[in-house]
Amino acid sequence: MAKTILIAEDSASIRKFITLALKIKGYRVIPTRDGMEALENLPKEKIDLLITDLNMPNVDGLELIRTIRQDLEYKDIPIIILSSLSKDEDINEGLAAGANSYLIKPFNTKRIQYEVAKYIG
Repeated sequence: MAKTILIAEDSASIRKFITLALKIKGYRVIPTRDGMEALENLPKEKIDLLITDLNMPNVDGLELIRTIRQDLEYKDIPIIILSSLSKDEDINEGLAAGANSYLIKPFNTKRIQYEVAKYIG
């Protein structure tokens, strides 16, 4: 059974790029436009990993991460932040919120595949 990755990213082009990069590796991908849509999809599927942007409408990435980490059912899901915010304080805040990894945009296919493989093989 393919591992399922939930993506929360408001940019359609980046969402598509990540989806293709992960489908090539055999992952099942559920792309969503923001944290609200990601939270709505969480109970519908068994999610193995979450990739989230930080700056998104409705529910931003930090709020999404904090919400997931407070839920006993989902608190152990690996979370990768993918953001253009590159300051140390942004990275520290993302990791403190509960993310496992923090990748800075722009990124390449191999890097995202490597990060995902670290957590779900």
